Amino acid sequence: MSNQEQADLWNGRMGTAWVSVEDYIDRMLAPISQVGIERAGPGAGDKVIDIGCGCGTTSLELAADGASVWGVDISQRMIERANAKDHGGASVRFSVADAAIEAYDAEHDVVFSRFGVMFFSDPIASFQNIRAALRPGGRLVYLCWQAPQDNPWLAVAGAAVAPFMPADTPAPDPAAPGPFSMADPVRTRNVLEAAGLVDINIESVERDLHLGNHLDELMAFQKKIGPLSALLESGDKETGLKATAAVREAFAAHLGDSGVTMRAAAWLVTGRAP
Repeated sequence: MSNQEQADLWNGRMGTAWVSVEDYIDRMLAPISQVGIERAGPGAGDKVIDIGCGCGTTSLELAADGASVWGVDISQRMIERANAKDHGGASVRFSVADAAIEAYDAEHDVVFSRFGVMFFSDPIASFQNIRAALRPGGRLVYLCWQAPQDNPWLAVAGAAVAPFMPADTPAPDPAAPGPFSMADPVRTRNVLEAAGLVDINIESVERDLHLGNHLDELMAFQKKIGPLSALLESGDKETGLKATAAVREAFAAHLGDSGVTMRAAAWLVTGRAP
């Protein structure tokens, strides 16, 4: 039950692209990230796992009050970046690991993730494995995206790119590994209950995200991460130019005096080990 397809993706183009825009991503996601960090609320001496830790920002925030944090991510490139940061004396360590199959000791107080648990090929088995990392009563706290239609900041680019995609492009499977695989709260609850977690709570978190002070900043991100980036990677140059113009025009409709700010919706999911 490995996630080899995701490992290939995040150790290839996507991992390199993510590192190149990590500051933008951390700044953009901060209004939602902070809700999850505060709910996790680890204290001095707590043992925490940060799943899908990326370049390490959330791990360092979780360690700010004295917790011991282990950040795991499937991307070698991201973990290299996390290790290169100034940890400021925080008790953190980072590992390249597939959280779905990593061997854990049942000694952790909190397992946390910021948008890192939606990519499992077998969610039930993966969360069973993650539950095994928690001591009795230990808590699971994570953020995942709600449906695309509830996230206009994401849906705008997808709609603009759609006319330029090959005609035989299959419709996405909402349950397949990807950003929206846990958008259905009913399915999420079923997965977590089947994995043996209890006291599950799924709470809506909606915030405005600042996508850029100007369109050039926003488009620099869109060309590296998201549906436009995938088309630019695989499509011909002329199609890429037309799609880029379409995405820019779509976001221009949301441009205000302070740049582009759009609504985002996530689920804050919590549970605990029995």
